[in-house]
Amino acid sequence: MKDYIVRATAANTQIRAFAAMTTDLVEQARRYHGTSPVATAALGRLLTGGVMMGSMMKNPTDVLTLQINCSGPIGGLTVTADAVGNVKGYVNEPEVILPPKNGKLDVGGALGQGILNVIKDMGLKEPYAGQTILQTGEIAEDLTYYFATSEQVPSSVGLGVLMEKNNTVCCAGGFIVQVMPFIEEEVLTKLEENISKIQSVTAMLDNGHTPEEMLSQVLDGLDMEVTDTFPTSYHCNCSKERIEKAIISIGKKDIQEMIDDGETIEVKCHFCNTAYHFTVEELEAILKKSR
Repeated sequence: MKDYIVRATAANTQIRAFAAMTTDLVEQARRYHGTSPVATAALGRLLTGGVMMGSMMKNPTDVLTLQINCSGPIGGLTVTADAVGNVKGYVNEPEVILPPKNGKLDVGGALGQGILNVIKDMGLKEPYAGQTILQTGEIAEDLTYYFATSEQVPSSVGLGVLMEKNNTVCCAGGFIVQVMPFIEEEVLTKLEENISKIQSVTAMLDNGHTPEEMLSQVLDGLDMEVTDTFPTSYHCNCSKERIEKAIISIGKKDIQEMIDDGETIEVKCHFCNTAYHFTVEELEAILKKSR
């Protein structure tokens, strides 16, 4: 099944919901970065949450960045998503290994204490930035807490990545359900009851549930209506031109030092590990442009 995102409403628009299948894109991220199982799970959850949050934005040019700075051995994570289903990300320490906790990958232990930054660049003079302290490091709870405190939108976030024995990705996905300010008490009670009864996201995915089927369990009895379905994928838009701009931004002095070294330099993209090479002649041309 290809990766895709579903948008839905329920209870006569008192609830809005998103669900995603992200198995392929999380596996692609694993291959790009050579992540360990616990790093794959952490990055996969943040990619899944990020791409659903990206789909909440209005314009195709809007960009969302989720950044976790943390004290745990994973060192931090960064995910960037747009409004049309493209997402990319990386972890600072992709090879981190931790013993399982209660038979599960210890994502919370890998992250430790830290801060979640949410940056939305919507083409305004200043991007919107929100920040919350990590609650558990398990990512779904941290995003739930962010929505409640920074955006004042009561939400339930479920994220899951299940690994195969050979450390490839078996399945990945998740959901975000949000209630509107005008929600009726009985609708909220029913929703809370549903959420307390559902299986974990990994269990639902492992049982072959689609994003629509996940939402139909969360929104059971609340007249769910799917409003949109569209594909999602891991997409890095790096290019030699973009890397060149990044080199210009480091300043003339540093570029001159690279030229003086007299050797071709290699610059790797954080998001997809593509290597770009610049000869001394190319660096000299870049130095001229930066003047």
